[in-house]
Amino acid sequence: MDAGRRPLRAGVPDDLRPQAHDIIRTWLFYTVLRSHLEHDSLPWTDAAISGWVLDPDRKKMSKSKGNVVTPLGLLEEHGSDAVRYWAASGRPGADTAFDTGQMRVGRRLAIKVLNASKFVLGQPEPCGPVTAVLDRGMLTRLRASWRRSPATSRTTATRGLERAESFFWSFTDNYLELIKARRYGDHGPEAAGSANAALLAALSPLLRLLAPYLPFVTDEVWSWWQPGSVHAAPWPAGAEVLAHIGGPTRTPPRRWTWPPR
Repeated sequence: MDAGRRPLRAGVPDDLRPQAHDIIRTWLFYTVLRSHLEHDSLPWTDAAISGWVLDPDRKKMSKSKGNVVTPLGLLEEHGSDAVRYWAASGRPGADTAFDTGQMRVGRRLAIKVLNASKFVLGQPEPCGPVTAVLDRGMLTRLRASWRRSPATSRTTATRGLERAESFFWSFTDNYLELIKARRYGDHGPEAAGSANAALLAALSPLLRLLAPYLPFVTDEVWSWWQPGSVHAAPWPAGAEVLAHIGGPTRTPPRRWTWPPR
């Protein structure tokens, strides 16, 4: 080996090798073969095989073809979270179509996160134990959505986005509409306390589930009522939600002003 060449063993084995499918038979094969011959080991434990980004004519985007799109205009038009949402929708091993329609969906999702969070935080009291069947069922489903979710996996983040987004739209379109009257006290303080406690118990883990895909809007909402950054918060744990289902009376959260200053 030449003296100026970095040994393959430096940094090997890696955890993950990200690459496109067009270089499996070249760079992936060559690296595996060299590692085997020189060190009798694999160079990494996992390989994440990505696809290509396709233009509207379903052709590979590349600089040599001159059909690439610079991101600055997209970021200005749709927002960073929306563009990231589109990028996160690409599945490993599959090509991803360049689609501004998906970016508009991501922008709509980000705006909905803001509006739903304002509703949840707008009237946090009264707050009591989660006793209503609907509230307990919602939290149980939320717990299941990340127990099965591989969002923390390096290679299957898309599935985590699908499950988090599926729960979120059900939460906003169905659950929030069903509990509005009860939350505002139409059925008494005990029922309102159950709804408020369930809303607050759901918001924190829900923001953390969506944070890898919508980093800016989730961090903004997090700053309204929690210290630090959502990206420094731990991944949701089952005990957080289970403690509210049949557990002791929830201690009311600290008071905050609305809108946030």
